[in-house]
Amino acid sequence: MKLLENKVALVTGASRGIGQAIAIKFAEHGASVAFTYLSSEEKAKALEEKLAGLGVKAKGYKCDAADYKATEQLAADVIKEFGTIDICVNNAGISRDNLLLRLTSEQWDDVMHANLKSVYNLTKQVIRPMMKSRSGSIINLSSIVGVKGNGGQSAYAASKAGIIGFTKSIAQEIGSRNIRCNAIAPGFIETDMTHFLQDSGAEKWFEKIPLGRIGKPEDVANAALFLASDMSTYISGQVLNVCGGMAT
Repeated sequence: MKLLENKVALVTGASRGIGQAIAIKFAEHGASVAFTYLSSEEKAKALEEKLAGLGVKAKGYKCDAADYKATEQLAADVIKEFGTIDICVNNAGISRDNLLLRLTSEQWDDVMHANLKSVYNLTKQVIRPMMKSRSGSIINLSSIVGVKGNGGQSAYAASKAGIIGFTKSIAQEIGSRNIRCNAIAPGFIETDMTHFLQDSGAEKWFEKIPLGRIGKPEDVANAALFLASDMSTYISGQVLNVCGGMAT
């Protein structure tokens, strides 16, 4: 059974990792997919072709989600091409890990803009079409680090904790319009952003995970599918930890 038939999804930062896995999962379940990328034209084109091969309409847009004007244009372009936006996944983000004493103000600002301002930007842009159709699901990618904190990741943790507060507030603002807003907090997931795990002795990290393994992007994609679909129509303002039990 396809859970997202006749839906239009917008996924940011989808040229790799978790974003790519979510875009593919949504397409497998019948959604038309618009997605953003920032630099890799080749990867974006490959994803566009892969999604189209799954029998859905798909298009990639080069867009910096931290740029408000760019997201305004993005939303207009997606609506013009696809007709509406039913699902928005705010996934774009970066990490600039360092101890606070070594963390520069520029690095802090970079993380806040890429991770937190981007969520504000896209959420604001997609609310109008969702209000018009009186339905919608907004899914914001936070992190288990935003829930628990982590030494050496103060900027990343702050941005991801901010996403949680934003998510809960927006859920209260737009719930009366039948629009849901939830967050996913992944733990250690096998992506380019966690390559350091393999370089620093993966075993010590696995000891922190009750399920004893690092997660896969598809683990997060499955959670996003649930929150995007009608299986979660009475769930809003929540944080779904996809962390192998780390947050217990």
